[in-house]
Amino acid sequence: MAKRARKTTRRKVPRELKTIIDLVRYAVSRLRAAKVVFAHGTTDPVAEAAFLVGEALHLSPERFDAFSRAHVTAKERAEVLRLIEARVRTRKPAAYLVRKTYLQGVPFYVDERVIVPRSYLGELLAGDLLGADGLIDPDGITRVLDLCTGSGCLAILAALRFPDATVDAVDISRDALAVARINVDAHGLRDRVRLLRGDLFAPLGEARYDLILTNPPYVDAAGMRGLPPECRHEPRLALAAGADGLKIVRRIIDAAPRHLTDTGGLMCEVGRGRAAVEHAFPDTRFLWLDTEESAGEVFWIDAKGLR
Repeated sequence: MAKRARKTTRRKVPRELKTIIDLVRYAVSRLRAAKVVFAHGTTDPVAEAAFLVGEALHLSPERFDAFSRAHVTAKERAEVLRLIEARVRTRKPAAYLVRKTYLQGVPFYVDERVIVPRSYLGELLAGDLLGADGLIDPDGITRVLDLCTGSGCLAILAALRFPDATVDAVDISRDALAVARINVDAHGLRDRVRLLRGDLFAPLGEARYDLILTNPPYVDAAGMRGLPPECRHEPRLALAAGADGLKIVRRIIDAAPRHLTDTGGLMCEVGRGRAAVEHAFPDTRFLWLDTEESAGEVFWIDAKGLR
């Protein structure tokens, strides 16, 4: 008796997907239907779809609109569809699938050894808050520290923002520093950005800095339990911060005065932890900074305020 051939079910791909914008529309539909979460550099299905399609076609964001009506080859279409289905099936952040993300328009390599960069500190670095009439005079910044550097993105943005400064970037994770090394080398900053492995300030000795930047782990226990599938692909070490989310932040605030110059300051991202920070440090006056997409998730405090 002849064996019956097994049926294989494959998702039918519409033949009308001929142009880049067709693929974006299709991706938007798939992402919406799958109810994926957008928490890694994009905030909606349209932006996520454009990112996936653009990266699959090696099309930089600034060139996307100009080529959106261009036709794609069968090979290009197959690669885009593969990425869309991988995003839906695995729930991995899109940045992990294409091994790239952008912060303030600057490209960075990322993989599962680091969290996907999405810090509001990048926007603050690029803005006017650090101008001559702002929090600190950029011309006076010669040494910068980036704690919990991860992929090295903030250290690199700081080096680009302050061309006369050297930057120390610290992380406890050997894997994270390997990714940071890729990015530092890609941006040609090996001579200005020094990568150090250790627990916060431990590898720095008595060094003092004009500016300390940090986007440390700050997700509290309840937040960790409620993480969406996308965030569960990221290193727990870079997210979890104890019952109230301040396990690392407390240590940074306590030790920062010993590593700031007299005119220096600390800029720290804490997510939704403002109330917890103010409760833990009731006598400290924090200046809470807003960005285009956040309110009160980053604080600034100068050396005098810390001491």
